[in-house]
Amino acid sequence: MPPAGPDTSYRKPPRDRGCCSINFLKYVLFIFNFIFLLGGCAVLGVAIWTIAEKHQYVCLLTTTTYAATAYLLLLAGIIVICAALLACCAILKEDRCCLLVYTFLLLLVFLVEAVAGVLAYVYEEQIMAELSHSLTATFNNNYMIDQEVTQAIDQMQIEYHCCGALTFSQWQQSQWLLDNPNINNSVPDSCCKTPSSYCGVRDHPSNIWYNGCIHQFEDELSRHLLILGAVGCGICLIQVFGMILSCCLYIKLKDVDDSYY
Repeated sequence: MPPAGPDTSYRKPPRDRGCCSINFLKYVLFIFNFIFLLGGCAVLGVAIWTIAEKHQYVCLLTTTTYAATAYLLLLAGIIVICAALLACCAILKEDRCCLLVYTFLLLLVFLVEAVAGVLAYVYEEQIMAELSHSLTATFNNNYMIDQEVTQAIDQMQIEYHCCGALTFSQWQQSQWLLDNPNINNSVPDSCCKTPSSYCGVRDHPSNIWYNGCIHQFEDELSRHLLILGAVGCGICLIQVFGMILSCCLYIKLKDVDDSYY
């Protein structure tokens, strides 16, 4: 019998050996994807909370940075949920194309959250200067002229227990009173400690709030912006690990597929 020649039959490359095996990477990516999904839900929740909580006051700001930051995080949260669902399909089916799309979505989410976080931190440093220059003018020039601004000012004065931007006396310089000398009110009715029709005629401290709204408004916005910044910059770092894992799994699957040829 002639000696046996070398075995030229195909041998499938190992999938389950070592810490970089395909199955190991799939399990780790599944765990990451679950954490990624939880982080995305947190981002989405914070964005919705921010929009719902202070959306009525956005019209009092001269820039759209605050609203843009919240909507960027809202977009990031929606993309995260879509990407997490795509990742489940990609991992289960070992689909390299879907895995590649998932990696690009991770990169997109990373960029969106990073931009939102940086915007929030930068704007938080500028918010007091902006309000100092613009809030008094907004109160004086737009009250009872712009319906949206009027509703926001009334809501703010009732919620914060304040009157005027800096002080109640600034209402005397408002276009609302200057253009309507027949109005008996000294301040809007929303300045009253117990708001009612024509209660703003009397500006005694027992009847109206004397403190302005600017400091409470600035504190609220700063707190929200710090939360948005922390969420954006903090959670975006998670995506880096996901991109590394997905790239490793993609390369591993590619090596296995290439070995068939």
